[in-house]
Amino acid sequence: MNESLSQDLLDNIKIVLCQTSHPGNIGAAARAMKTMGLKHLVLLKPKHFPSEEAFTRSSGALDILDNALVVETLEQALSGCRLVIGTSSRNRALPWPLIEPREMAQICLDKKQSYPIAIMFGRESTGLLNEELQQCNYHVNIPANPEYMSLNLASAVQIIAYELRLAQLSSQGGDEAHQEHIVDKDSEQAATITEVDGLYNHLQLVMQQTEFYDPEQPKLLPARIRRLFAKAQLNQGEVNILRGFLSSIDKYIKRTTRQ
Repeated sequence: MNESLSQDLLDNIKIVLCQTSHPGNIGAAARAMKTMGLKHLVLLKPKHFPSEEAFTRSSGALDILDNALVVETLEQALSGCRLVIGTSSRNRALPWPLIEPREMAQICLDKKQSYPIAIMFGRESTGLLNEELQQCNYHVNIPANPEYMSLNLASAVQIIAYELRLAQLSSQGGDEAHQEHIVDKDSEQAATITEVDGLYNHLQLVMQQTEFYDPEQPKLLPARIRRLFAKAQLNQGEVNILRGFLSSIDKYIKRTTRQ
């Protein structure tokens, strides 16, 4: 990871899994990372890796696993990082700066001078060791049900990754979501009279080709179709779908007439 190339938050996060016992959790964590745009996975002394189960559970996030860095020491896992955050659900004898996931994501976003950032997750059974937590600048706690705080490792990664992605989107003014909204908004815009007329004329031509419509004996069909379109109040996306379908019929007719 080269922090000089990007100030993008998600590009500067290392997800560090410490001594993972179950390879399926590694795969599921990779999947959770990829769905939120995280790329950098570090595995500290995993019990089983590489593993077919990890690849299967990744559900296609193979690039995350293929590029995962496998290390033997905590020092190697945190190499180059300027800020370290450890996940913890236990109260410690020595108080430590404790934050929740949303606050953590905002801190990561604000501290660009501290990139790259490592976020550590502990063992499935015991979590992070005290000496590992002592390497952290912050401890992040997911406020789960106090009567049942048994959160799966991959689920914890998903929650943290989700909060990081929200922070990234907010820093861009929601650009990605905004662009998607613009695309949807354009397609949902009501079709113009000209666009609806174009659809009607196209439909009429195809109906003539299939001999469904005889212009010499139109009866009430044109008016009924016009009324149907008026009642439907078609939007631009719907007009485009129908025009595309009619074009496919055109092509099919031309292919079959050549044979």
